[in-house]
Amino acid sequence: MDSEKNCRVIAVANQKGGVGKTVTCVNLGIGLAREGKKVLLIDADPQGSLTISLGFPEPDQMEYSLATAMMKIINDEMVDVQHGILHHEEGVDILPGNIELSGLEISLIGVISRETILREFISYARERYDYIIIDCMPSLGMLTINALASADSVLIPVQAAYLPVKGLQQLIKTIGRVKRQLNPELKIEGILLTMVDNRTNYAKDISMQVYEAYSSSINVFAVEIPLSVRAAEISAEGSSIYEYDPKGKAAFAYTALIKEVIHHGR
Repeated sequence: MDSEKNCRVIAVANQKGGVGKTVTCVNLGIGLAREGKKVLLIDADPQGSLTISLGFPEPDQMEYSLATAMMKIINDEMVDVQHGILHHEEGVDILPGNIELSGLEISLIGVISRETILREFISYARERYDYIIIDCMPSLGMLTINALASADSVLIPVQAAYLPVKGLQQLIKTIGRVKRQLNPELKIEGILLTMVDNRTNYAKDISMQVYEAYSSSINVFAVEIPLSVRAAEISAEGSSIYEYDPKGKAAFAYTALIKEVIHHGR
């Protein structure tokens, strides 16, 4: 890589919880690593779901996390990008998140340039990685704004159900505001339909609604992530779908997603 520009930073965001954000981050990140890319996953959720699902069950007991790195930047201290990074056996690096992020979100309120603290950290990390993927918390608070201000693009997982689709407008508005005020380069990577139960007409109707409402202005990924019991189980396993159920329909879907994401970045 000849410059930090070659690193793509993708925020995975939706203010609605339970839409498959973390599972998408894990399988997108590890899938890219399987393609030979250097990948950093950043857990920007105080619940630490990404950290836990990669096999680190006690994020709140970690001495160093994303909150520590961001506090160092707020306090004008030197930041070592490699400090506190965890390594996963499937080839990705992780900067863990934990409950300290909740306190950080409150203390950001009084900070100058509070929306771009994470961007400063990521600007140091860009030269080490091909992809940085941020798992955002399920809200449109200051941490999510920081992630959007740092990212090149946003991937929006949406559960194939009526109400989560409704919340999309609010998220798209927020992305538009961040683009105007903080990050003119920000793009929407695409809307990814998750937990799609293809046996029902209801899921097909939702897919059509999303496509009709958004595809003229926003990329809606051709691949949909099917509802899969195996995919739901992997968060307890500390591994990706490729390790846990390599021949399953979810693994095939994520492999197709990786191809779309790599192609989209060209």
